Amino acid sequence: MTVSKPEKQQFAEAISIANVPTLLMVLVQLTGDERWLDEPYRPTRVRGLEDNDSGGLAEKIQLEIRDAALRAILAWRAGRSVEIPEPSPTMLVRMLSVAMGEYVPPEYGAFTAAQLGQAPLLNNNEIDLPDDFHAIIIGAGVSGLCAAINLDAAGIGYTVFEKNSSVGGVWWQNRYPGAGVDTPNHLYSFSFATYDWSAYFALRDELQGYLEHVSDQFNVRPNIRFDTQVSRASYQDKEQRWIVETKTTEGRKDTHTANLLISAAGLFNPPAYPSIHGLDEFKGESWHSAHWPRDAQLSAKRVAIIGNGASGMQIAPKIQDEVESLTIFQRSCHWASPFEQFRRAVPDPIRFLLREVPIYQSWYRVRLGWTFNDRIHRSLQKDPLWKYPKRSLNAVNDSHREYFTDYIESELGNRADELMSKVLPDYPPFGKRILMDNGWYRMLRNPKVELVTEKVTRIMADRLIVSDGSEYHADVLLLATGFRVLRLLDSYTVTGRSGVTLSDVWEEDNAKAYLGTVVPGFPNFFTLYGPNVQAGHGGSVIFEIEMQVSYVMDLIRKMAADKLGVVECLQSVHDDYNESIDEAHEKMVWTHQGMETYYRNERGRVVLNSPYRNVDMFSMTREANLTEFRTEPRHQ
Repeated sequence: MTVSKPEKQQFAEAISIANVPTLLMVLVQLTGDERWLDEPYRPTRVRGLEDNDSGGLAEKIQLEIRDAALRAILAWRAGRSVEIPEPSPTMLVRMLSVAMGEYVPPEYGAFTAAQLGQAPLLNNNEIDLPDDFHAIIIGAGVSGLCAAINLDAAGIGYTVFEKNSSVGGVWWQNRYPGAGVDTPNHLYSFSFATYDWSAYFALRDELQGYLEHVSDQFNVRPNIRFDTQVSRASYQDKEQRWIVETKTTEGRKDTHTANLLISAAGLFNPPAYPSIHGLDEFKGESWHSAHWPRDAQLSAKRVAIIGNGASGMQIAPKIQDEVESLTIFQRSCHWASPFEQFRRAVPDPIRFLLREVPIYQSWYRVRLGWTFNDRIHRSLQKDPLWKYPKRSLNAVNDSHREYFTDYIESELGNRADELMSKVLPDYPPFGKRILMDNGWYRMLRNPKVELVTEKVTRIMADRLIVSDGSEYHADVLLLATGFRVLRLLDSYTVTGRSGVTLSDVWEEDNAKAYLGTVVPGFPNFFTLYGPNVQAGHGGSVIFEIEMQVSYVMDLIRKMAADKLGVVECLQSVHDDYNESIDEAHEKMVWTHQGMETYYRNERGRVVLNSPYRNVDMFSMTREANLTEFRTEPRHQ
């Protein structure tokens, strides 16, 4: 095949600005020449969260790599075979170690192979089940789409019930200014569905567009019933089936049956409202960030925001120049990381390279995975001998504290003396969700903006009163107060085998599940993005969900092979797993008593985060073990 002159020019332009460590990996696979993994071509270690595009290499070495990569890619484009199409796990670990400029443990070989698509989590082999075998999925967000695509690939009949009028879940509902992702979107995407992203960190509209695109690409939309809310699900022991009750937005009620029930309702739903006296007495406009009006007008208005977490940090910098004044009522301090690629567009030549060279796209994603996933996990463990346990966990965590502190001070500029005491946390970095700074600290220099640290105690018709008696007038009140994340599956009732509801088993805010996925007493029921699944140390929740769904699909395959009608996690397996979860958390940052965090409940137990590395979850979910389940033969 001949490569045209214009196309050669496109590749040359792209490779001239491409990420050098990623190009090295492409070179190795395309040519089979392992000398590119040795000196003088080995990149330096990545600093912070940057891409390290130059690899820290001298210009002469970079040019040599780029020239060789161009020749290799053009030869491949012309028809030459890839010399190493599927590197061994050992080889992948070596390659990733070189690409990142640091040691990568051997267990990351299989994990990296899955990320590269060599051992894909999406299995296209059909599962032999009776024609009337059917699954119900609740929710058409990221988790629901992942489950639907996997079931469809296996030839299993399914129906998705979605309360909104389109797919997307949290990205459909949240439309506030600045809404976006704080994980690079080349990583925050399905491993089986790439996309031509316009920015490195996409905003809400593009994220929603991606999920719409995926639903159409895999043709799952015909199986989704939109504007339909699930109200109740009950397991029928004798029939080995679930009964699911629904209600449409028009008021129509229906009852459905299924062999399997998959909850994909997500964590960030419904919204949480603050308990403040007089909240309903405010006479101006007021809304929660999750219910942002399409016609909202803030121009020349006095705006008050309660909350400074992820949504507040995205909203405030975006609206600061539009409003007459902006008063932010801070509930607690947060650590924030420099956001070097904030609002940075992906250059057109790089978009071309990512589209046209799958190996480049895959390795770029893998490198992001290492940077944003497990890299810092070791630094989140408590050192019992550390001298300063109140401010940090260990020496590395203390260096993170020093780095973030210096960054905050530099961003505050000439207001640092005034504001540092208000914004600098007194707990260890990563104790709460680490935020990405999108201009928050620089916004605080704006004379229009006032940061209030006293607690709001009373809201009146046109003002907010705080604990020291000060009053702040406002025309618009915005609630950036997050979601009721600890009350998992709070939007409908699930009743198991013995007639006990899941909310009772979970004691409202103390959810537990084996691998975050299965619960004793609830046969053939699977929770996606369930308790202790979120990797609080970093990474893409989408890949975590893919691992969960892969586990569920393997369990279904084993059910089909053994002609089983029921799988139900053993209580002992569930309890041992959750005991190990709690023990691991006691040694980690999220049980540090110096702060409050939505990760843990009032008992102090961490409910949302996993204490494990992503690679550990990959190993645990790769294959289901039927000895961990109570099973029943399928009824004929």
